[in-house]
Amino acid sequence: MKLLLIFAVTITVLIAYAFSHITAERRVAAQQEYAADYHSETRFFCDRTALTLEQRKRHQELVRMLASSIRGIHVLGDGLEFGFSPDATHYQALTELTPLERACCPFFDISIRLERNGGKLWWRLTGLDGVKQFIRAEFSSWIKR
Repeated sequence: MKLLLIFAVTITVLIAYAFSHITAERRVAAQQEYAADYHSETRFFCDRTALTLEQRKRHQELVRMLASSIRGIHVLGDGLEFGFSPDATHYQALTELTPLERACCPFFDISIRLERNGGKLWWRLTGLDGVKQFIRAEFSSWIKR
């Protein structure tokens, strides 16, 4: 009887050890997969094939129109925010530009914000480390106005 009990305890310990070892290996593999996914985030380049010819033309028209309307720029830790007068024309242009910009530059976090009490309309572009420099290059016409 003692021998059977010792055998049962030994088997239980071995199974527990094997299970904990397998679980630990799976956890490490999951962490490595997460790290690989994080580091394989979209690089900072525009995918010009994401837009049709008509969409590219419209994108360029909107960028040119909005460039002449900028009323302020906020430099953020992770990007830039461009200010416009809060009229319907600018709001509509930004709501049309945003999905086009998102299609060709999916690494941006983009938001449109209206300040209270008639304040400015803001278009915010942010992202991971390095995206601010990319924004400065891509929207240089907006910054050098």
